[in-house]
Amino acid sequence: MTDCLVHPVQLSGIVTPPPSKSDAHRALIAASLAGDPGRVQHLPVPRSDDIQATEQCLCQLMPAAKPDEGQPDLTLDCHESGTTLRLLIPVAAALGRSAVFTGHGRLPLRPLADYDRILSPHGIRLVFPQAEGHYLPLRISGRLQPGRFMVPGHISSQYISGLLFALPLLEGDSVIELTSPLASAPYVEMTRAVMKRFSVRAFWQDGCLAVPGRQRYQPADYAVETDYSQAAFWLTAAWLGSPLQVDGLPEGSRQGDQAIHQHLAALRTAEQTGTVCRIDAGPCPDLVPVLAVAAAATRARTEIINAARLRFKESDRLQATADALQAIGADVTVQEDGLTIVGPAGQRCLRGGTVDGRGDHRIVMALAVAALRTQEGIVIRGTEAVSKSYPTFFNEWKRLGGQVDELNMG
Repeated sequence: MTDCLVHPVQLSGIVTPPPSKSDAHRALIAASLAGDPGRVQHLPVPRSDDIQATEQCLCQLMPAAKPDEGQPDLTLDCHESGTTLRLLIPVAAALGRSAVFTGHGRLPLRPLADYDRILSPHGIRLVFPQAEGHYLPLRISGRLQPGRFMVPGHISSQYISGLLFALPLLEGDSVIELTSPLASAPYVEMTRAVMKRFSVRAFWQDGCLAVPGRQRYQPADYAVETDYSQAAFWLTAAWLGSPLQVDGLPEGSRQGDQAIHQHLAALRTAEQTGTVCRIDAGPCPDLVPVLAVAAAATRARTEIINAARLRFKESDRLQATADALQAIGADVTVQEDGLTIVGPAGQRCLRGGTVDGRGDHRIVMALAVAALRTQEGIVIRGTEAVSKSYPTFFNEWKRLGGQVDELNMG
C-alpha cells in the first residue's frame, strides 16, 4: 500500500484529462465485434486497470464467436471492473460461448440476480457456485434468444448497455422494456452512439428500446473522447482557486459527467444566494465524491440525492465519501440515498488529517483535491488505487505544481 501526504498548495498550468473510460469500454467492444479493434484510437496510455480487463476478456471471447460445445469454458477475469462484467455477460451469451466470469476486490460482492431474471427466460443458464446469493464467480451457458427483455432501469444502465451490444447479433428482433425509471440515461445514449458508429442501431419506441436482429458490426475508425469523469477533479481544483486550464473536453458529448459544469455553477449560486443546493446524482453518480469535496468548501447546505447505487462500487462510496470528509473536518451526514453537506460558516478551509482511500480510485482523487483547501494537507492511504482509472494522476498532479510526499509507514 502506498501512502502519500498531499500538501495544500495551488495547482497551475494546462492539463488534458485521459480518454474516457466509459467511451473506451464501449468502443473496444463494438470494434471487437466488428473484427477490427485496432482501429480504436486515443486509448489511454498507460492503460487503466479497467480497460486492460476489457481488452483481455475481449481477446479471449472474440475468437470464440461460434458456439463450440465440448471445449472448456472460458475464464473471463474482470478484475475489479464492473463495466467489463456487466457489458460482456450479454455479449458472451449472444455469442453462445460458455464462460466463467470472475473478479477481485469488491466486484464479487456486487449482486447479479437481475441478470438471472433477464437472461434465463431467453435460453441462458446462469450458475452461481457460491452457496449464498447471486455473486461471482458466474458460469453462463447456452445461446441467447431474441424476444422481449424485462430490465430494471434504476439499478445500473450497464445492464441495458450490455444488452444493446448483444441483441443486434441475434437472429430475430428484440425489445428492451424498462420495469423502472432509467438511471444514468446518458450512458445508454453513449452506447447507442457507439453502436451507430459501427453501423448497428437501436431506437426508442413507445418507451422501450427496439433492437433489430441480424445486424453486423462494421469496422470503423473511432477516436475515444476525453474523459469528463477525470476532468471533474481538475475542474473542481480550478473551482477551488487553482489557476488551471482543462483542455480537450468535447463539446456536445453524451458523457453524463459533463454535468460537472452545471453542478459547480449551482454550488456557487447557492453560496451567493444563501439557498440550498440540491444535486441529483442519478445521471452522474461518479461525480459524487468530488462534488462532495466542492460542497464541503461552499458556504451553503448541499443535498446530494439519488445516489444509493454508490453503495455497490469499489467501496460503499457514499459512506466512504462521508467518512473521508468527516475525518478532515467537514460536516457531512449520510442519508439512505445520498449525502447532506453543510459548508463552513467562515473561511473555506478544512482541517486535514489522515484518511483511508478505501481502495477506491475516485475517493483517492477527490481527497487529493480536498487537500488543496486544508490547513495541514491530507495523508491518503492507498493512493495506488488510482491505477484503476487514471494511472498517471499523481504524475500530472506534480507536473502542475502539486506537492506529494510518499510516506514509508514502516
